[in-house]
Amino acid sequence: MDEESRAVTERIRKESGGTPAFEQLAATADHDDLAAVLTAPEQPLWARELAAYRLGLAGDARAFESLVLLLNHRDPERCAAAAQALLALRDPRTGRAAAALATNELRVAYALHPVRLLTQLRAPESAPALIATLRRRLTPHDPYRRVALACVEGLGSLADPRARDVLTEATSHPRLAMAAAAALARLPRD
Repeated sequence: MDEESRAVTERIRKESGGTPAFEQLAATADHDDLAAVLTAPEQPLWARELAAYRLGLAGDARAFESLVLLLNHRDPERCAAAAQALLALRDPRTGRAAAALATNELRVAYALHPVRLLTQLRAPESAPALIATLRRRLTPHDPYRRVALACVEGLGSLADPRARDVLTEATSHPRLAMAAAAALARLPRD
């Protein structure tokens, strides 16, 4: 188990109170047992998260829907764990799901991890979603500066020339100017 997985498991252990149910879920190697937790009624959130996380890391597509829901959770630690598992899962639907979450203005407060995931995925949906999300963040007094910065950095990493206009516009925003200039420098020359 790597350090990230260990940290996620320990966080969930604390949340569960170290119950025998947690220990059983953490120890099982049976993917069917883990998948059953995702559909069984009245399961606590920590149990669903642990099952989805473990299945996602193992490449079991049954975790996909649960991980997407967790990617859009109000708790940043759950979002980060879901993003890690979705990246490991390598499900072709992940790009579309992350793009939908990143561009949903009603949930923009929780868009940071979907934006970062899109950058890591480098999916066809990545650059268009980051461009759209950043464009909305460039309005005066937008409170989602971290999401805007993640978009700028992601677009620099993707180096997609379609981002040139929005990154140029971002250079006029004091909190984004340096990152936007760095991202523009990474774009291919016309």
